[in-house]
Amino acid sequence: MSRIEHHVILGDLEPGTQVWITVDGKKMPARAGEPILSALLANGVKVQNISIKKHEPRGYFCGIGRCTNCVMTVNGDPNVRTCVTPVEDGMVIETQDGLGKWEG
Repeated sequence: MSRIEHHVILGDLEPGTQVWITVDGKKMPARAGEPILSALLANGVKVQNISIKKHEPRGYFCGIGRCTNCVMTVNGDPNVRTCVTPVEDGMVIETQDGLGKWEG
């Protein structure tokens, strides 16, 4: 799968260094500064959360931070919109079940 090189809201993807993120316990490469969702799609990850009502997988929909289809738990914080949140080295990202849970 290819990377999202131009985002309608965030603009062009700047050249960045390769970093590593952990998604559901699996380490995968990403480009520093790209939207988390872009890195996920480039690595074949299509499901970001499980819906509250029907308990079905949800994924990419609007890509501009207006809906909640792409929310995941990032570094222990639930409901992070992955389509507009930039990748940082060492991020721990988890598929969110329903509303997610705050750690601590």
